[in-house]
Amino acid sequence: MTNNWQSQFAQDATLLPHMLDLPKDQVLLSYLSEEDYRKASFLDQRIVNPQLRRQLVPWTVLSQITLPENNNPQYIFHIGHVGSTLISRLLGEIGSVLALREPQLLRNLCEISLLQKQPECPWSPETFQQRMAQSVQWLSRGFRKDQRVMIKASSFVSELAPLLLDHPTQALFLYAPLDRYIPTILAGEASVQETQMMAGARLKRLTTHLGQPPAHLWELSLAQRVAMSWLCELVTLHQAQQSNHAAQILWMDFEAFLNNPTIQLSQLASHFGHELSDQMANALVTGSIMSSYSKAPEHDYSPNLRQELLAEANRNYVNDIRAAIAWVEQTAEKFPPVAEALQWIETRK
Repeated sequence: MTNNWQSQFAQDATLLPHMLDLPKDQVLLSYLSEEDYRKASFLDQRIVNPQLRRQLVPWTVLSQITLPENNNPQYIFHIGHVGSTLISRLLGEIGSVLALREPQLLRNLCEISLLQKQPECPWSPETFQQRMAQSVQWLSRGFRKDQRVMIKASSFVSELAPLLLDHPTQALFLYAPLDRYIPTILAGEASVQETQMMAGARLKRLTTHLGQPPAHLWELSLAQRVAMSWLCELVTLHQAQQSNHAAQILWMDFEAFLNNPTIQLSQLASHFGHELSDQMANALVTGSIMSSYSKAPEHDYSPNLRQELLAEANRNYVNDIRAAIAWVEQTAEKFPPVAEALQWIETRK
């Protein structure tokens, strides 16, 4: 980094406020070109390498930099493993969009938000609110005046949706039906590992939303843990929708997108207020982005391959999937927020 990093930070998005060093109250700034943003599947620790230019700066110093006025970011929220990275990559090809996929700073803030009102919380409520606003302003910077930042959050960050959408902006809430979601997760070794790793935290979050635990973790099979994870993220988004009074939110079933990607992509661009010609929309959905694995574009992954993997998972786990769906239905009978979220999804069909 150069000594005039403050000037660079005020100018454009070249210096990404990457992640928080909480004990030292510092922010890691990482140097990214516009092309780096376009290529990155995630803006977290996974992009850190010896070649990445970066520098830690005090939060207090960063917060004193005067920034030009920018539009509020647009957002993609999702329930996890429902094509959000693919959607972000497609929309990110529009010239007026700067796509930020899963910025680590928002994850840091979400972790702190879950500690609010707890004795171990490092920030007061007033400090948290102030720093949330500062972080959003930092992440709003693009490379050109006609460019709008579109943040694809991680599913964990959906807990911040009510705060992030408390301003006029546009957002996409992306989901998949339960009977498609469960085999999607069971079909992949990495997604199964992630489910097992995050199941406890998701059950705790779901318990907070419901007021009491719907189950104990040890009672749930793998497929039921997948269903519980789906339910946690769905209820979180539905409650964010219910509390929203400022943002324009579009719900989309990823299966519907795959069934008619050209029309659906055009609808998304229109919702976010970006120009996308029919010719470009068709070129995008028939191009390399749709035929590669969005989280690791070096690997092939087409809609047809996805269907094959789903069919295999449905065959291998047929009874487990049925039991998991039945568990969700039983949970809906006990907890009105679950029933309301399921009804909301049903009305979207």
